[in-house]
Amino acid sequence: MSDSAGAEGGRSEAAPNINTRDLFDSPTQTVATENTPEDQVRVSPAVDEASPSSTSSFEMVDTESVPAPYQEVQPHWFFCRRADDNTSWLPFSREDSDKLERACHAVGDREDDVVIAVEGERYDVHVKERKRYAVYWEQGPTEVRRCTWFYKGDKDTRFMPYPEDVSKRLEDAYMIAVTLDEWKSKVEFPNGESVILHNPKLIMQYQPIGLQDEWASSTSEQGRPRTVKRGVNNISVEIPDGEPEKVDHLVFMVHGIGPACDLRFRSIIQCVNDFRSASLSLLASHYKRAQQDGEVGRVEFLPVNWHSALHGDATGVDEDIQRITLPSISRLRHFTNDTLLDLFFYNSPTYCQTIVDTVSSEINTLHTLFKQRHSEFNGAVSVVGHSLGSLILFDLLTNQRTGSEAREGLPSGEHLHLNCDTLQQTLTRLGLQQYLDTLQAENLDMESLALCQDGDLKDLGIPLGPRKKILNYVRKKWLSQDLKTGAVHLPEGLQAPPPLNSDHDGNQSSGLPMQQSQFHRAQSVTSAVDYEYFDVGIGQVSIDYPQLAFHPQTFFAFGSPIGMFLTVRGLKHIDPNYTFPTCKSFYNIYHPYDPVAYRLEPMIVTEVDLEPMLIPHHKGRKRMHLELKDSLTRMSMDLKNNVLGSLRTAWQSFSRLPVAALPPVDQGDTTIERDLQETQGVCDEAESSVSAEQTEQPEIKVGMLNGGRRIDYVLQEKPIESFNEYLFAIQSHLCYWESEDTALLLLKEIYDKLGVAIEQSHQ
Repeated sequence: MSDSAGAEGGRSEAAPNINTRDLFDSPTQTVATENTPEDQVRVSPAVDEASPSSTSSFEMVDTESVPAPYQEVQPHWFFCRRADDNTSWLPFSREDSDKLERACHAVGDREDDVVIAVEGERYDVHVKERKRYAVYWEQGPTEVRRCTWFYKGDKDTRFMPYPEDVSKRLEDAYMIAVTLDEWKSKVEFPNGESVILHNPKLIMQYQPIGLQDEWASSTSEQGRPRTVKRGVNNISVEIPDGEPEKVDHLVFMVHGIGPACDLRFRSIIQCVNDFRSASLSLLASHYKRAQQDGEVGRVEFLPVNWHSALHGDATGVDEDIQRITLPSISRLRHFTNDTLLDLFFYNSPTYCQTIVDTVSSEINTLHTLFKQRHSEFNGAVSVVGHSLGSLILFDLLTNQRTGSEAREGLPSGEHLHLNCDTLQQTLTRLGLQQYLDTLQAENLDMESLALCQDGDLKDLGIPLGPRKKILNYVRKKWLSQDLKTGAVHLPEGLQAPPPLNSDHDGNQSSGLPMQQSQFHRAQSVTSAVDYEYFDVGIGQVSIDYPQLAFHPQTFFAFGSPIGMFLTVRGLKHIDPNYTFPTCKSFYNIYHPYDPVAYRLEPMIVTEVDLEPMLIPHHKGRKRMHLELKDSLTRMSMDLKNNVLGSLRTAWQSFSRLPVAALPPVDQGDTTIERDLQETQGVCDEAESSVSAEQTEQPEIKVGMLNGGRRIDYVLQEKPIESFNEYLFAIQSHLCYWESEDTALLLLKEIYDKLGVAIEQSHQ
């Protein structure tokens, strides 16, 4: 059998009967055209057996007295996508394809390459090199092809493009055949394969008998040809619509544990691409009129990947874990080391700093790069966190500072002032003036010394004892300066129960803030953990939280364990007045069967048992099984009320009878009357409570985390999921990337703040 799926040919493994690698790598071959039809095409016996009468039938249908004039084929640009052993070619949008075609004509014989931004400027295509490069994330270059001719075997699911040199040879042969009106021309290749142009509607590629697989089940299966089509308009392919150039909003999406984000083990990049596609489709359907009027552009979603940095060579944590991992059940242990251990890494002071630094640095870098490529962008920015990613963003946003210094991501000058002591005065006070020359040789002052870590001083040759004295003094001075000046204040919304121990100075730590990391030193990924000052706050890891380069407008949490982690850290209650320093909106979105998700509203409103807000279906209704469940509930309530109403009516009619007709009142009648009155009271109370609940629930405020609006939003489960909630538990935690209901909630929140309402027909 011939080779399949060559890198140049782009073969899929579904059509193994044709050798395309030699075909695509062969040099240019002249097209043979003869006057005598018998000598024009030499058809092998395998071709005759595969389709003995197809040629003659098409000849009868396609006979024309006047040949149609030759028209040059319209090319379309495709890019290659390789996943595991599968190779597929996907088309660019017509807008991007036209830009590439114009650039291809413009580049000509120029030596320098032309770079064209495509797919919402998330990729750059080097036209002359025929490569496509990702802009915002690490991804290997993919091949780009100017496509005019396509092929498909019986087992292929889609047409695949020929390489450009092969397409050029086929187009030349087609032009000669159309111009001379002489068909049955045969284009042969050195490996023995051939393409026969029977007529304009029947063009086939054949494999010679000598290259066929001797283990094929039948002769007809061996010689089965492939269909060849000319032009993208003659094949069944879905060409995507172009994206609007205007970007209204930017959203960064942070993943959870592990490198894979769904059950298909796809990366965060692929999942965010799906979420972006869903948002574009919803904008076209739910904001169609606003798009036509130019009020709505699009929302850009960019992935933030921190897993690769944690498990990379810089930390060496994978090698350390592998040395202590047992050899049994290796696949399960590898899965655990690669995913579940991320939870423990985040709760480690050593590796938590790496995770937080990576997330903030990646977000700031992407934000800067996006602003460079979209200089006209003046919209807001939001953040999305899934699973553990939501907890990372929650801690990061909790420890943001307001002001210009925080927006620039720079530390506050108050934190580095240290009572204006000079380096010489500090070392003299500590009795370490002999190290003054060593520190001054490195141009260190008090500000730079506050940024030093144990390893930095060790590299300067300072012994362990003096190093500890210097670092301890800097930390204490930093702490006292912050508490005196009020640079670090207690977030009143995060109230932890007072701990039993005291801090280093003997003061009770119950009044110290959750944002303890602001006055702790930056923790190195290799230095030892110092728990001396780890007795304040609510159990957050003692690290230095970096600052984002912008103030997020909204924070969306998908399947978030924030509530559980806050409870485990000792937080009992979130004050209704608490809000993030730089972000004023927060949504906790979860699936009802998600085993990782927890609510947050019960930690804010403890006196009322609030049901979460039900996220509407993107088609503007409840799912059918939920409507049926609600209908059955209303029917049972109506039936109960009707029975009680009938009893009440009967008793009223009975009580209006003439007095002479009434029997003497005894104890039993009194009991019956009292029971009926109690029943009537319960019914009236139930009705009044239902009406009161309906009128009062929208007025309940659940704190300022979301500006007084509701925080917990629950998705509607699918009908099949309601049969067994345990069976779909894991899928429920990973469903958000493809959830149109979730995407629509984000779009509605974003565009409501821009003054653009969703179309009424879709609400």
